[in-house]
Amino acid sequence: MKRMAKLFAAMLLLTAGLMAANTAKHDVRVFVSDNADKKITSTTIEEAFQKTGFVIAANNDMNAPYLRDFNDTSFDFYNLAVVFRKDTAIALASEYPEIGLFTPMSMSIWTKKGDNTISVSSIAPHAMARIMGVPEDNEHIIAYGKKVEEALKAAMPNGKWITLPYEMKMEKRDFITRTTFQQDGDDWEESKDNYQMGFEGELAPHGFVMAGFTDLNYEFEENDVDDYYFYDVYSICKIAVIYEVSKLHPEAGAFAPCSAYMYQKKGEKTIHVAFPNVHKWIDALNINDQPSIDVLLDAQKRFEIILDKIKK
Repeated sequence: MKRMAKLFAAMLLLTAGLMAANTAKHDVRVFVSDNADKKITSTTIEEAFQKTGFVIAANNDMNAPYLRDFNDTSFDFYNLAVVFRKDTAIALASEYPEIGLFTPMSMSIWTKKGDNTISVSSIAPHAMARIMGVPEDNEHIIAYGKKVEEALKAAMPNGKWITLPYEMKMEKRDFITRTTFQQDGDDWEESKDNYQMGFEGELAPHGFVMAGFTDLNYEFEENDVDDYYFYDVYSICKIAVIYEVSKLHPEAGAFAPCSAYMYQKKGEKTIHVAFPNVHKWIDALNINDQPSIDVLLDAQKRFEIILDKIKK
């Protein structure tokens, strides 16, 4: 009998271990506060982030394009903000060239119709680090996460992190889409301009908008980081995508606008381009509804078409 009890206990421990191994911390987190008096707005949240040392690259009202393009919205307001910290970018720039995947970082700020709360979603620091190829215990990533919390608590003093009502999917795939271009001719600057002109010219025909543009290399050079000819980050949004996905997953703004980096290191002829692909959305947010999956996969296909076209 004792042997059976020990065997049963061992099986319980093994099962618990397997369950823990298959359960991941959420890559997206949501901070929620009561806002019955409507005093907290996207503007007051932006101001709190600015006071905490963040640069605000964009803070766009999405209800206007929702109503313009679809004559409908699920929200009293829904904003997509794009923020970053110069000190974090500068500290990581030389060793971790993929920082542009979440520098700047995207957030959604929203109140659903009829609700008395306000919510803010953002990428969790551990997920940001993992995707950018930075150790999760990196001091600059940890400090960044603390500054995000500081800004949110300043803007929403009674707010708290909530538990999302789903588990992440655990697909094993590469969540970054990468490609490279070769410098065209001897002048890196002329080559850059040609590629970027071609890239920007293809966005609108495929339904994308450029919600923001961040010249990270300007900040690098101002602070004696001399690794790159250029390092630019495009904040790209497809309104049809975020409109559809945000109906069930307003926290999707942690990935929208999507940051697509384009950089060239000094002494090299290769231009690197990458962005977090839509499979990350589907995995992290446990997206299962077909309309959302359809618009996401279509956007992925179209973005890859753009990159292939300007590469030729």
